Amino acid sequence: MTNLSMAGMFHWKLHGDGKTLGPGEVVEPNERLTWPRTIEIGAQHVVAMFGATFLVPILTHFDPSTTLFFTAFSTALFLLINKNILPSYLGSSFGFIAPITAVYSAGKGIAVASFGILCTGLLLALIGVAVQVAGAAWIDRIMPPVVNGAIVAIIGFNLAPTVWTNFQTAPDTALVTLFAVVLVAVLFKGLLGRLNILIGVLIGYAYACVRGQVDFAAIGDAAWIGFPRFHLPHVDFSVLPMFLPVVLVLIAENVGHVKSVAAMTGHDYDDQIGTALIADGLGTTVAGFGGGSGTTTYGENIGVMAATKVYSTAAYWCAAGFAFILSLCPKFGEVINSIPAGVLGGVTTLLYGMIGMIGVQIWVDNKVDFSKPLNIMTASIVMIIGIANFQFAISDVQFNGIAIGSIAVLVLYHGLKAIGRATGAIPKSPSADDAAPSAAPAGDDEAAQWTSPQPAQPNSVKIVK
Repeated sequence: MTNLSMAGMFHWKLHGDGKTLGPGEVVEPNERLTWPRTIEIGAQHVVAMFGATFLVPILTHFDPSTTLFFTAFSTALFLLINKNILPSYLGSSFGFIAPITAVYSAGKGIAVASFGILCTGLLLALIGVAVQVAGAAWIDRIMPPVVNGAIVAIIGFNLAPTVWTNFQTAPDTALVTLFAVVLVAVLFKGLLGRLNILIGVLIGYAYACVRGQVDFAAIGDAAWIGFPRFHLPHVDFSVLPMFLPVVLVLIAENVGHVKSVAAMTGHDYDDQIGTALIADGLGTTVAGFGGGSGTTTYGENIGVMAATKVYSTAAYWCAAGFAFILSLCPKFGEVINSIPAGVLGGVTTLLYGMIGMIGVQIWVDNKVDFSKPLNIMTASIVMIIGIANFQFAISDVQFNGIAIGSIAVLVLYHGLKAIGRATGAIPKSPSADDAAPSAAPAGDDEAAQWTSPQPAQPNSVKIVK
């Protein structure tokens, strides 16, 4: 019986003649086009996630090939756990950049950072189990839009000093890269325009080569074929306060992905929210155990699905296969590692700012009313904590701006709301202290943050990458 069900899971019905799509037609998750066309779309998914996924290991000193290997593994695991009905590619999460950078700056090394990634993945998987048992409504209550938006915003804005450090190494290269990224986005339509990060980095890299800023020595020494460099995590519980708050972003990204796919396909995937969290949690855990970056669902690939109208999970298996093959080429990984700081300074000037602005967009899309003292006080305090990167230590446990901000936003919002309701200063209506008067009816305003058909949703924490 098990073998039969597994065989059925890997059977996709041919859509029509497998070659064309009529007006208004879509390729469902359990369908496919001809295999050559399906493989081509899988390659598009790899290209779409490429620029963002590889920026994470470059910025955090992780091995690009190892990172790519675990994105392929996590994608396959996600598809299996979700019974091959929920299409998704799991790329590198930008939520981990700040805590990894903090650990690396403290001289503790990436093995310690891997332990933080592993523990964050375990926590996400446990939350997924809780969602699968109790439903996802409690997540909306704990993380209403004003809270969710603040957490996403400080993930981006907290990294601003890192951008300036890289930018100063080669301002001319940084400017060329930045202008290339923004111009490609407005000069071209469709998939080409959405690949502005990748194309901009390539242009900046070419300019850096002309300027003699690229070191090719490691590329020449690297083999064409070989396994990625794996390493085990080093246990250090003192870093967990910096890493565990990232789970709030991963929840937002995964729930956003599920709701986005549901909106595009017309299918109800609410039952998959728990399994999506479990799958990403386990994928991140395994990545942390082997030396890869934490993973998450990718908005770039939402864009490819929206453009092609092909939601076939077969295309994602092809994408995972492509990523796996590329991960076995050390020379390719060294090419990625050779991208100079000036190029990174240029692309992250836009990228980190856009991550922060996605948090602001969550507020705007959900009509969060900042004329209400609860909302304005909560958001204001947290933004300053995150941008200024408040830090303090208790014994050997170090708390950075994202950890402090994530804790503060939850304590402030729910604590002040409880006090206000006890005193009568805040009405006891469920949505009265969150959304603006013009927001959707209670319940709808919470869901609205996830149902926009645009890629720029909570999962844009990686997209606009």
